[in-house]
Order: sequence, then C-alpha cells, then structure tokens
Amino acid sequence: MNTIKSYVEAHKNRFIDELIELLKIPSISADPAYTQDVIDTSTAIKTSLEKAGCDHVEICETPGYPIVYGHKHISDDLPTVLVYGHYDVQPPDPLDLWESGPFEPIIKKTDIHPEGAIFARGACDDKGQMYMHVKAMELMTATDQLPCNVKFMIEGEEEVGSESLAWFVERNQEKLANDVILISDTGMISNTQPSITTGLRGLSYVEVEVTGPNRDLHSGLYGGAVANPINVLSKMIASLHDENNHITIPGFYDKVEDLSKEERAEMAKAPFSLEAYKKALDIDSVYGEAGYTTNERNSIRPTLDVNGIWGGYTGEGAKTVIASKAYAKISMRLVPNQEWKEITELFKTHFENIAPKGVTVKVTPHHGGQGYVTPIDNIGYKAASKAYEDTFGKTPIPQRSGGSIPIVSLFEKELKSKTILMGFGLDSDAIHSPNEHFGIFNYLKGIETIPLFYKYFTELSK
Repeated sequence: MNTIKSYVEAHKNRFIDELIELLKIPSISADPAYTQDVIDTSTAIKTSLEKAGCDHVEICETPGYPIVYGHKHISDDLPTVLVYGHYDVQPPDPLDLWESGPFEPIIKKTDIHPEGAIFARGACDDKGQMYMHVKAMELMTATDQLPCNVKFMIEGEEEVGSESLAWFVERNQEKLANDVILISDTGMISNTQPSITTGLRGLSYVEVEVTGPNRDLHSGLYGGAVANPINVLSKMIASLHDENNHITIPGFYDKVEDLSKEERAEMAKAPFSLEAYKKALDIDSVYGEAGYTTNERNSIRPTLDVNGIWGGYTGEGAKTVIASKAYAKISMRLVPNQEWKEITELFKTHFENIAPKGVTVKVTPHHGGQGYVTPIDNIGYKAASKAYEDTFGKTPIPQRSGGSIPIVSLFEKELKSKTILMGFGLDSDAIHSPNEHFGIFNYLKGIETIPLFYKYFTELSK
C-alpha cells in the first residue's frame, strides 16, 4: 500500500498532464465530422497501453470505430481481469453554457473538489475513469506488483450504442476470455463515502417524426383548419404519462420487478439529503412517479423522457408558420427483466395508435440495451469492497445506478463473466452536460484503489 501511494504521489503531475492531453482530442462518435479525431484517440490509447507495460497492444478494426485491445500475460495458473472502457465522448452542446472550452481542459477548485477538478468533455465519462486503469497498469508493472493476467478492451462507440463492440465480442470470445470484467464508468456516493454500483438500467432510444401538410403553411390562412404537427406531437408526448407520472404505454410495466420492502429499506440506508439535491440543481421541488423516493425513481424504476424536440421556425424574430413536420428524441430507461427491443416495439405501436387523423407518424429506433444486476456475494465484489476499504477507510455501500451501460449484459451473455463496476465519479460531475469535470482527488484515488482490486481478486481466487 505504501509503495502504491508513493508511486502515485511521485507521478501525479504527469498523470494529470497526460489526461489533459487526451481530453484535448474531440473524440465525438455521434458526429461524423470528428471521425479522424476519434481514430486519433484510439492511437493515443494504444501508445499509452504500450508504455504502461502491456506485452501486446493492437488496434482492431470493426464495422465502425476501432477497438483498442491489449494484454499482459503472466501465467495460465493465474486469473485474468478484463478491463473495459471507452474513449469516445458525448457532443458538447450547448456550447454557450460552457464556462471554458469543452476541449480546452482547465483545472479549477470547487466546493466539492477543493484539490481541483479537470473541466472538459470526457473528463469523467469516460476518458478520466478509463485512463485510471491505464495508469494503474503502469504502476503495477513499474513496481512489479501485477498479481494476475490483464486484458484491455477500449472502444470508441459507447456513446452511440456500442454496435461494433457487440460485433467484436461475438467474434473474439477466446481472445477476451476472462475471470472477471472491471469497468469504471459509474460513480460513488461521495468522496468520503464510497459505493459500488450493483445495478444498471437498460435503455431504449427512439426518434419520432410527425408529418402534417405537404409544406409549411401560413398560420393565418391555415391555422385552425389543418393539424399542426408541433401541437399534435406535444399532446402525444404529454399523454405518455398519467397524473401520477406513470407511463401509459400498454404492457410497459409487465416485466418490471417490484423490490421488497426489505430491499427498499436497504437502499434507503445510503446517505442522501433531499435539500442538498434540490439546491445542487437549483430546483424547489423534485418530480416523478408517485409512491417512490427520489433515489428509487432514478434507479429501480423505469422512465420515459424527451431528450430533444424541434420543428417549425426557431430563429430570431417572428415567422408565422405551421410546420410540415415536428420531431422528438425519446429515451426510456429500463429496469432488469424489461427487454429493450420489446419495449421499443411497444412504444412504436402505441405512439402510432394514438396519432390523430390528419398526421402520419414515423418511429425510428436508434439503440438500446439490457439492464444488469450483479450479486454482492461473488469474489469480484468482495475484492472491490476490500480495495475501497483500504483507500477510503470505509466499507463501500452497494448501490443501483440510474444510468445504462448496455454492453454489460452482453458481456455476461457472450463471455460468461460477472462485471464489477468500480466508479469514482460523482453525481455533481455534470457528465453529458456543459462543464463536465472530474476531481483530481477522484482520479488519483482511482489509480490508488484499482491495483488493490487486482491483489484481492487474485488472493480470493485461490
């Protein structure tokens, strides 16, 4: 432990500088304009893994963006840890809400991060957390403390559905064979109370299009006489929730697991201040499905949210027009047992059925994935818990997350492995939002904690 701490302390400035350089590359997988930047990032990751001590590193081509694969093999008699991460990032929009350039990383002190935090797109999700594993690998090889075999699989399409990753995993099961999968793409309760994510929600993401007249119309000449697609779309979306914020799609809840009172009571033990939550978001009240707490609404219950809506004239000044078309992007976060393809089809059928006469509706599915729950009695979880105990001085709390990492369920299906989610981000880190950041404390604490997972997992595997 002392060796780990001393190595991190001796090299922390370089660790920070390397991450900052990585964050300067705008690896936005959703926008084809940044294709070369995404590819350049994969090359940078390959170089970093080679310098960290991997025996072999390669850039594996896929139908989409490449996957960086690396490994270091010590012995067939030792367990193998497969590290997964992603090097692509979300689009930075809206740019005018960033206090500094999204790809011009700066370090600023905040109330939560008095040691400073790196502000940039991808700082926490997931370049910063992924790079902790690269630096932990360097630490273990440089100090001769790597106790088992390790493999890395770092992809460039997580933010757009990981379609190529599924293709790659199905074709490389022997290459990716492992005893446990380790991911840092989640968070923890606070810098003083660690937690381990044991559940993830699934996802169904769709785009809807409502078409009315064959062209934009003068709102004076035609208003009140033809269906306005924007008005219609707004009413259709509003009807997707009832007065209790319960989703109205027939069959939507058929496979939703109702947790017992005992399980909900265990969840409630996690430290949570509703007042602090509201203050952090600058809201005067929370909102959601009746009968559930805030922490239950964003973790064990499914949701339906509009992520974007547009149509008609949105420029400066006035233009009195009835738009020909209106659009929306909608995401549904799903809980374990809900099949995302089935939910997508239920949404499509329902949305088409509730369209009034005078418009046509088109539903385009984009991507999705299954939810996941990992048991806390396996050796992977126990190893992670012991690692956090050593570095934080507190036992981590198991916690279900509201987020989605769709490929986790794919890993269990194809590779027959459990996944351990060792996240070091915080809810306040603004992932997917303007001014995303990652605490220096969290980044370095991750590099310090991850080698201990390897140590304890190897010991518990004997």
